[in-house]
Amino acid sequence: MAQLITLSTCSLNQWALDWEGNLARIKKSIHIAKEAGSSLRTGPELEVSGYGCLDHFLESDVYDHALDMLHSILTDTSLHGILIDVGLPIMHRGCRYNSRAIILDGKLLCLRPKIYLANDGNFRENRFFTPWNRPRHVEMYNLPPRIQEHQGTRQVPIGDIILSLNDTTLAAETCEELFTPQAPHINMGLNGVEIFTNSSGSHHSLRKLNERIALIQEATRKNGGIYLYANQSGCDGDRLLYDGCSMIMVNGEIVAQGSQFSLEDVEVVTATVDLEEVRAFRFAPSRGFQATQAPTYERIEVDFRLTHDNIDTFEVPTPARPPRYHLPEEEIALGPACWLWDYLRRSKAAGFLVPLSGGIDSCATAVIVYSMCRLVIQAIRDGNQEVIADVRRIAAFTKELPDTPEALCNQIFHTIYLGMAKQSSKETRQRARDLAQRIGSYHSDVNIDDTFDATKNLLTQGTGFEPKFKVHGGSETENLALQNIQARSRMVVAYYYAQMLPTVRKRPGGGGLLVLGSSNADECLRGYLTKYDCSSADINPIGSISKTDLKRFIAWASKSFDLPILEDFIHAIPTAELEPITETYVQSDEADMGMTYDELSRFGRLRKQHKLGPYGMFLRLLNEWGGDGQLTPRQIAEKVKRFHHYHYINRHKQTVATPAYHAESYSPDDHRFDLRPFLYPPAFESWSFKKIDERLAALERAAARKGEKAAGGGGKSK
Repeated sequence: MAQLITLSTCSLNQWALDWEGNLARIKKSIHIAKEAGSSLRTGPELEVSGYGCLDHFLESDVYDHALDMLHSILTDTSLHGILIDVGLPIMHRGCRYNSRAIILDGKLLCLRPKIYLANDGNFRENRFFTPWNRPRHVEMYNLPPRIQEHQGTRQVPIGDIILSLNDTTLAAETCEELFTPQAPHINMGLNGVEIFTNSSGSHHSLRKLNERIALIQEATRKNGGIYLYANQSGCDGDRLLYDGCSMIMVNGEIVAQGSQFSLEDVEVVTATVDLEEVRAFRFAPSRGFQATQAPTYERIEVDFRLTHDNIDTFEVPTPARPPRYHLPEEEIALGPACWLWDYLRRSKAAGFLVPLSGGIDSCATAVIVYSMCRLVIQAIRDGNQEVIADVRRIAAFTKELPDTPEALCNQIFHTIYLGMAKQSSKETRQRARDLAQRIGSYHSDVNIDDTFDATKNLLTQGTGFEPKFKVHGGSETENLALQNIQARSRMVVAYYYAQMLPTVRKRPGGGGLLVLGSSNADECLRGYLTKYDCSSADINPIGSISKTDLKRFIAWASKSFDLPILEDFIHAIPTAELEPITETYVQSDEADMGMTYDELSRFGRLRKQHKLGPYGMFLRLLNEWGGDGQLTPRQIAEKVKRFHHYHYINRHKQTVATPAYHAESYSPDDHRFDLRPFLYPPAFESWSFKKIDERLAALERAAARKGEKAAGGGGKSK
């Protein structure tokens, strides 16, 4: 006989320290789950406080306020009749824990603290919390007085617990625990747990969803079971976008999957599943033998059924479906766009401004804003009331809402071309103008020659020395200094326009524009940017995306967004346009850097993802880039040393890099992700470089001997 259960998980757009807003979204998700007929609802990690509180988790206020919100959930009778799994930070015996609270009919059944904490990459959970480093251990938690009074008891269990219901068994995992080699669900499943909940605060990274789905499938593919995965969504106030995609799996098959990128503040994912399918899946004698040897858990007996009572109603389990993935190009279009919308609506700013250079980086930034406008317009068409209210406030639409992305762009998005008569080409100026016209941005075309000349002449007035560009006979130092004047002048002018354009356009409500940066991950990694130029902005949606991926994104958007103008950007030579254009010289980024953007991207991955220093990188690239018809060992050595030399001397630039959307696992973000010194010993005096030179000399000697042997005829005649 079928044992059907309807279960719900959810994605919530929570915001760090937005106590009342977070509580409202939690309650809304529970109401939606109840309306769908669910008997269990699970939500994201730390959903009560928001995941990204960071060092606020060290403040006692956070734990006091979290209990206030828990008390509100417990005392709200509209939330009765469903088993609730909600995440919050708690204090227990002087330690801080990232915990789950299991609630039924206004009573707190138990607390389940996180066993294994995330403490790499963007995560610093060990800084804030104590791991419950005692699997299967349970003790008692003293409730605060106001919850004691409501609960009618002084204590509840806290620990690694299994809930034994009238018809099934349930246990919780939290985020990182899924990713560990000895994941808790292994022994839980062997102990008879049939339903697993996993509450996560998992951020978006390009191509990461594939790994996440594979791990969730594996959690039940060998051992069977029903797995509810909940994830936060939205920016939460920092560099990360939590990308939702909550899902329900049965025996390794997806039966429900939420959206990965959405402007919905509350998205509930529901499925009807059959317990008998789990029990039939677990028939293997070898599994049974292991189950009898598995360590035991303490169980809490709960007088509640998850299965349906209405046996006279025809109902079938939700069918399995294939996973849904986005192309990396779509991820770039959607992830940063959702992040920008959250940042804009929560910052109370009037819109965005981008210095549009006519190059592919600022073009990509502008297209991401256009993608954001597309998402917003679609949300308006879908009747999303939160989005509609935000659009009315931000864009000052009081009567008719915008009906196209271009109309919305014209209200909230501003682009400015900051050129110079001798350095800026007609082609870049025209590309910027054409793109702005196509996407609908409010565009300004400004020359900064007067600003440049005034700043340049300050040195001449004070010292009598007149610097010249290299093409006019100046030194490298003069050439670089004059380029930097232009770059930094553009930053000043961009902020001036951002502050004044809402006034110029007579926009009500006040508030300036957020300036968007457009330096990519590879430029930042190499240090190929001017400190405090247009790379210095309020936020940067492409700051951890590689140039290679940006090109692919633009090629995709040209067709998917019907923007044929983007083809001109794809085929343009990347140039900073900071030196005068002559008949024989046009500045080129890759020529200036001494390496291609594809090579830079590879250096970045080897450095961060593969954790290789200069010598290890050289050895790896000998295999990848060497061989017949490819680069010689000396060429590879020169490229490796050149990259590390400039990475080291420019590392200080990354310490002041604009806060960027995290999208790439080799992001050079110094503030959260890539923690390294910014004052290095001279690279060419390093021991790593000496070892490269020794290995290179040995390889060249071996090649010389091989050449001499080949020239001498080698071998004997018969």
